[in-house]
Amino acid sequence: MGRIVLQGVVAGYGFGDVLRGLDLEVEPACITCLIGPNGAGKSTVLRAISGLIRPSKGSIRLGEKQISGLDPGEVLGLGIVHVPQERSLFPLMSVWENVLMGAYVVKDRREVRRRAEAVAERFPIVAERRTERAGSLSGGEQKLVELARALMLEPTVLLVDEPSIGLAPRARRQVFDTLVSLCEAGWTILLVEQNARSGLAVSHRGAVLDGGVVKLTGSGADLLSDPRVAELYLGGRVKAAGQAPRSPAVSRVQRS
Repeated sequence: MGRIVLQGVVAGYGFGDVLRGLDLEVEPACITCLIGPNGAGKSTVLRAISGLIRPSKGSIRLGEKQISGLDPGEVLGLGIVHVPQERSLFPLMSVWENVLMGAYVVKDRREVRRRAEAVAERFPIVAERRTERAGSLSGGEQKLVELARALMLEPTVLLVDEPSIGLAPRARRQVFDTLVSLCEAGWTILLVEQNARSGLAVSHRGAVLDGGVVKLTGSGADLLSDPRVAELYLGGRVKAAGQAPRSPAVSRVQRS
């Protein structure tokens, strides 16, 4: 469980389609990172999976179950949690109260406390700063608490949108280290990251989106070393034609 497959997904908003026949596979217990220019459709992929928008064409499957067209509550019930880009903690509530809010649909108070204690063990900041107002935390600390809160529903899949945005390098490393730790513990993570170098460095797989479709796929390491990716997204200099060999592990997605 935890494998997500998107096939021919077309989706967008009132002004038109953003995803234009997107194909993508997210392997279980792996980190998959989506990179690409602004407007490529990266965040829209997460919204389509989580049910925030409904594709007009194509299919999205979790394992063997068709989930495209389900509402967000139904998707959440299947174990897919969306951690948005925007800071979403309640700033005047304590860290502990914010974490407990993650299990708002769980009626058994003992179960909620059990989950909260397990989360606090995994995220020391929850235990150490539990009585402090969430708004007093730094940006990186708030993002860690958001991840902790997401785990209160004991999901199998985390959709994480731009977790490093606005963070200092040290906080960014801490957030990425946490994602790696969660993946090692068995969670499936689909990561959207504008900082392509940092995102690919911690990912098993990566995909380059452009124009609402996947243009390139490969391992995180191979995409990092691919000259085309370096030129467009990593700040590398443009190579002369034929100067650098293409990475054999990176595949170009062919479309008719």
